[in-house]
Amino acid sequence: MSSERERTYHHGDLRRAVLTAALDVIAAEGPTGLSLRDLARRAGVSHAAPAHHFKDRTGLLTAVAAEGYALFADALTGAPDLRERGVAYVRFAATHPAHFQVMFQPDLYRTDDPDLLAARARATDALRAGVSDLPPAGRGEDDRLAGVAAWSLAHGFATLLLSGNLAEALEGRDPEAAFRALTGLVFAPEKRRDG
Repeated sequence: MSSERERTYHHGDLRRAVLTAALDVIAAEGPTGLSLRDLARRAGVSHAAPAHHFKDRTGLLTAVAAEGYALFADALTGAPDLRERGVAYVRFAATHPAHFQVMFQPDLYRTDDPDLLAARARATDALRAGVSDLPPAGRGEDDRLAGVAAWSLAHGFATLLLSGNLAEALEGRDPEAAFRALTGLVFAPEKRRDG
């Protein structure tokens, strides 16, 4: 039996098998490389089988985004403060690059999907909780802008990391440690910045 044949679907969870295959394709080729027919071939099922679970490519990408936001919310919820939520954000992007690619491209999926909306709301709440935990001097006068600043920093760092644009700047340093140092520079107390 060939190695490809051994990797095909065998009376298990077809939905999970197709999602896993989709994540592999997205990680290697990006979301544009995704086709239900190819995923069916990889899973060793008829070309119509994935459509039973996802209806179409957009449905599959919606499931990827919803799963991504659920995993993301779980990762953020366990972090004790805003800095560590940022570290969790970067770690999530590094360990779930395919989810990360899809989650932040809403033109790829159904933005009104109930599972997606619930998972994204949990992730948003976890991010906002990190900002609200900051002392007033650390977040300025506008909590929403402080949240945008924190999100921009974590998302920008994660995106640059995934695209390989930080390799030279990090010089082999651990990305999480580098991110912690960076947040200390950006969210330094006013006294240190003025002083």
